[in-house]
Amino acid sequence: MLESSKINEISNKIKELVKSSPLADLDKNMDALLRGAFTKMELVTREEFDVQTEVLKNTREKLTLLEAKLAELEQSIHTQPAKQD
Repeated sequence: MLESSKINEISNKIKELVKSSPLADLDKNMDALLRGAFTKMELVTREEFDVQTEVLKNTREKLTLLEAKLAELEQSIHTQPAKQD
């Protein structure tokens, strides 16, 4: 989601334009209208994005370690002598 300060800035600029026009009643609902539009876009905050980026980084590291361990186990299976009955 856009930063709250950016939303407020856009809202304030629109409010300034509307104050001198017959659309002054729209002033009361502009902020809610903008927030609703941004919410429908399903945008995320920078903080949420950074958290998910860190989670993804950690998951990739774990996956790399698991893949290496699996390769080791597969190698040890292939290098063990065959059991004779």
